[in-house]
Amino acid sequence: MTEASLDVVGIGNAIVDVIANAEDAFLAREGLVKGTMALIDAERADALYQMMGPAIEASGGSAGNTMAGLASLGGTGAYIGKVHDDLLGQIYRHDITAAGVRFETPAATSGPGTARCLILVTPDGQRTMNTYLGACVELGPADIDPETVAAARITYLEGYLFDPPSAQQAFRRAAAIAHAAGRQVALSLSDPFCVGRHRAAFRDLVAGHVDILFANEAEICSLYETNDFGTAAAAVRRHVAIAALTRSAAGSVILAAGVEHPVAAATVARVVDTTGAGDLYASGFLYGLTRALPLPICGEIGSLCAAEIISHVGARPEIKLSQLLAEGGA
Repeated sequence: MTEASLDVVGIGNAIVDVIANAEDAFLAREGLVKGTMALIDAERADALYQMMGPAIEASGGSAGNTMAGLASLGGTGAYIGKVHDDLLGQIYRHDITAAGVRFETPAATSGPGTARCLILVTPDGQRTMNTYLGACVELGPADIDPETVAAARITYLEGYLFDPPSAQQAFRRAAAIAHAAGRQVALSLSDPFCVGRHRAAFRDLVAGHVDILFANEAEICSLYETNDFGTAAAAVRRHVAIAALTRSAAGSVILAAGVEHPVAAATVARVVDTTGAGDLYASGFLYGLTRALPLPICGEIGSLCAAEIISHVGARPEIKLSQLLAEGGA
């Protein structure tokens, strides 16, 4: 096995985030389920955008956020995702490249525009996401660059991307390339409703193609159709080498080799916006894992990164995470 030149390659939806504050009454009036992600069409995206208050626009997407966090920690990464050759696509490419992540997937020159996610943040810090996938649905097996995947210690798959059949094929191709090169494959379940739509396919992917699984409590319970976290945790042990299960303020639990490692949540003065908390937890965990740090330390770095991201609006770090880690992190 040749030496890896990258820590992680992330594969996901390349999305520009549009973030605005909103009251609970607005969510209720528009029939939005707080704290979840809903897929919307272009017409609905335009209508919601017109109703939203002043917004911050920033490159996002779950795996993109994770890769930006990894780079902020000092890790090396690449990203595979589909944008259109339009203004939003150019913005996305500039932002993720400027963050220190390699992004060489060719842009689409026809078809839907670059994806956008309209994020409504309520006073309690919860985020409700409405996503127009646009060009993201065009990503398929042909977009998986074998050299990039084979060069990365870990290939990180974003569950949000799992809706289109072509993306599911892309995931399996990437996993096959990674394993043939002696690398590992990680998956984030991303959203309980996404898991519910494709439960059988997700279970097959987890059992047959995934080494490291990231999920929150709702997602892992959805995967195994139970309301009991302990039951879901016991089930996932049988399918992956490592499971990192987050539980919001209760911290996280890491399962590996028959051992359970509880990890406390890092202290945060005030929760401003939970957008990207799971994404940045994965950044920290993967950073530690690619440096062969003990699993509890990986979890602590993940918690530290998550705490930074929920202390402000937006899903990209406001300070260098490597500095935060050096100043008193895990």
